[in-house]
Amino acid sequence: MPVTDITTDPENLTMHIAASFAAPRERVWQVFTDPRQLERFWGPPGWPATFTRFDFAPGGLAQYHMTGPHGELSRGRWEFVTIDEPNGFEVLDGFADENGDLAAGMDPMRMVFAFDDAPDGTRFTGTTHFTSIESLEQAVGMGMVEGTRMAMAQIDTVLQSLRDYAAGNGTRLEVLDDRHVRITRLIDGPRELVWRAHHESELIRRWMLGPDGWRMTECEVTEAGYRFAWAPEPGVAGEPFGFDGESVLSEPPRRAVTTEHMTGTDFPATLNDLQLYEEDGATLLTVIIEYPDAATRDAVLATGMVDGMESSYARLESQVLPA
Repeated sequence: MPVTDITTDPENLTMHIAASFAAPRERVWQVFTDPRQLERFWGPPGWPATFTRFDFAPGGLAQYHMTGPHGELSRGRWEFVTIDEPNGFEVLDGFADENGDLAAGMDPMRMVFAFDDAPDGTRFTGTTHFTSIESLEQAVGMGMVEGTRMAMAQIDTVLQSLRDYAAGNGTRLEVLDDRHVRITRLIDGPRELVWRAHHESELIRRWMLGPDGWRMTECEVTEAGYRFAWAPEPGVAGEPFGFDGESVLSEPPRRAVTTEHMTGTDFPATLNDLQLYEEDGATLLTVIIEYPDAATRDAVLATGMVDGMESSYARLESQVLPA
């Protein structure tokens, strides 16, 4: 994890971030100043950023929004004050309204980004200057410290190529907190087809087959939601089961958020946030799952869910994607 320290200093009205990256300073500079790379980590997991404007020059503006799993929008904007490539830059950072203007109620913060060479790569320091103790406490109360830590933990994915980062690693699980896990898998194929493989019944039936010796008995997908079911082949032990869910957010071919509930039970539903990013003909598939509590999370993970997902994703590559 690149972040080594995040501290607040009420006396000086600042928040300080220290991080180390195993990449040259010029490469780290790129991910902070290219909006397409920046938006891959600027929002914490479950709140990806979209930059709609990025005038990278003193006096220029950047406008962005972060979209939550239920479609909530948090808008922000930067005004670039100074730029000293590749050593650092300074912005005035503020919350924005739907027109991109500064929102009332919170003063903009002055953010200073600095990049320095280090023996093992690049040392990053970020200092946020607040206008009052009330503004600092408000930002901390809104989760700025933990959100920043989780957001910047995603930078390693951006610094490397997708194939260097994920090829050959299979399906990987990260426990983010008591209620959230992140699952990643590199799919060797284009994002458009990976999206279709998750939303078209004909394609789903070719790879989402369940455990060996089982068959998919129901596969219904609509704009409103889905319903899947599986049953064992004759002579195979086990009871039929299925899942149903509702569509919460759909941004094809980038993101789909759905609920997931075991059909016919009173088990609580999870929230599944599927995100797809393509680079060089490969697609990084990320699923952030929100559980109602840690006990439910642990019970589901203990079923061998990740191994089952790896079998399905391997089948997706071999049965759906072109050779």
